[in-house]
Amino acid sequence: MVSQISCKNSNSMALRFLPFSPLFNFSSSNRKRTVSTSATLASKQPVPGKPEADIVVIGSGIGGLCCAGLLARYGQDVLVLESHDVAGGAAHSFDIKGYKFDSGPSLFSGFQSRGPQANPLAQVLDALGESIPCVNYDSWMVYVPEGEFLSRIGPTEFFKDLEKYAGPDSAREWRKLLDAILPISAAAMALPPLSIRGDLGVLSTAAARYAPSLLKSFAQMGPQGALGATKLLRPFSEIIDSLGIKDPFIRNWLDLLAFLLAGVKTNGILSAEMVYMFSEWYKPGCSLEYPLHGSGAIVDALVRGIQKFGGRISLKSHVENIVVEKGRAVGVKLRGGQFVRARKAVVSNASMWDTLSLLPPEAVPKSYQDGIETTQQCESFMHLHLGFDAEGISDDLGIHHIVVNDWDRGIDADQNVVLISVPSVLSPDLAPPGKHVLHAYTPGTEPFEIWEGLDRRSNEYKNLKAERSEVMWKAVEKALGPGFNREKCEVKLVGTPLTHQRFLRRNRGTYGPAILAGKGTFPGHSTPIPQLMCCGDSTFPGIGVPAVAASGAIVANSLVSVSEHSRLLDAIGI
Repeated sequence: MVSQISCKNSNSMALRFLPFSPLFNFSSSNRKRTVSTSATLASKQPVPGKPEADIVVIGSGIGGLCCAGLLARYGQDVLVLESHDVAGGAAHSFDIKGYKFDSGPSLFSGFQSRGPQANPLAQVLDALGESIPCVNYDSWMVYVPEGEFLSRIGPTEFFKDLEKYAGPDSAREWRKLLDAILPISAAAMALPPLSIRGDLGVLSTAAARYAPSLLKSFAQMGPQGALGATKLLRPFSEIIDSLGIKDPFIRNWLDLLAFLLAGVKTNGILSAEMVYMFSEWYKPGCSLEYPLHGSGAIVDALVRGIQKFGGRISLKSHVENIVVEKGRAVGVKLRGGQFVRARKAVVSNASMWDTLSLLPPEAVPKSYQDGIETTQQCESFMHLHLGFDAEGISDDLGIHHIVVNDWDRGIDADQNVVLISVPSVLSPDLAPPGKHVLHAYTPGTEPFEIWEGLDRRSNEYKNLKAERSEVMWKAVEKALGPGFNREKCEVKLVGTPLTHQRFLRRNRGTYGPAILAGKGTFPGHSTPIPQLMCCGDSTFPGIGVPAVAASGAIVANSLVSVSEHSRLLDAIGI
């Protein structure tokens, strides 16, 4: 569900629009598979060069690649070890029968943004001297109990939808909401994520460096805005309630946006995240971006950047455990027994639960273990990947569609919300001529419990896949219209929570930590074990493409000196 929403030359926000999604359990007719260009950019041979590095990064998700890229840019000897045969983690692409599928994120923007308010991923790419060609668009289709409509981003378009589908006071309430939160957006965006580091050096690279812009932002927002800014680290529902927002359609819509953004409703998401998103979605000139050649193009760009500055990536290099000597992380042991030494640090881009499983139990303080084991998890996903003929499909089909079956069940209820992406409408090279690729999924709402312990080869598993995927098939049929025939699809792939667990090495197939604003905070990047750090969706700032990119950058910054960090900020103009 990862997405980003932003305006031209501005920052982007991360709606969790398309989620983690792995290589799938293929039927016999779809067993032949090729991988995207990103796989060929990295070494599939045994660890390239010496089996040692200054920093060893476990996992090549967006967070791990951003961390490794910046470390290489800083001149560190960095080695990324990836268990899969393709780089990218949840954001990798894969090919079947000439169809190139996004396995995860596919709603983006902000790749062309520059400066202090740029998307964290864009800032990392800028530091690596890489760019991503994109196609721009500004809308997505929405199917809700009240009806269906084309939702356009921008400052005025949503008022038209409110007039048709919401109550008589909805336009007034929406305007009241915008008037209250847009003035405090400057405070939410004033500190560039790339300026953050995990030590006291942040006083130099962030606090002192950007103090003037922060003070200017507070001065411009006035007393009311300054008061609102104090709520940025509180649940967004508190702002909604304080403004007296009561229209059911608006409250449902806000819950939906919050859930897509962070996997929780408005009572669990930080106000800062929602304010940040509003400031980007409802400004003049906003647009969404889709990378030409698919989300794999993002991975390719990061891999190129790593290798350009001397970093290494080794695929099919499964880390069996993290080696701890004299209380310090000194490297990793690969499946097969090879030891890879880390002279300065090991960085885990795995989830907190999977990182814990890599550590020797005697090296882990009980309080740290208990904290991880008691952290609530987001649910998992069902996925449907299709390749089909475009004949009979509307020529003006949009790339993104969202289906909500029942507001009363809650947008976090299982089998209730389906998200659909048809990226070949913007990047035709993702499918053979005259064909389309499609990815549908239930966004982090599929319970792992009903799948746990099933044999993937059993009829029970196959029958459950058919049963639990039906809601996605029906949503696809609604979005694509009568010209679509599921029986004529050339590629049909269904992914389950067990697919997540197996291919993405995700504990219980989870999307990540379900940490509610006001009741907990995402962990930092250091650990009780010296020389072991973590990045990715189990760490601050949390879940989503920009968030994990920022986490990778924070770890990289923390492993170099303040002067090196400051020189990089100068070099990229922030």
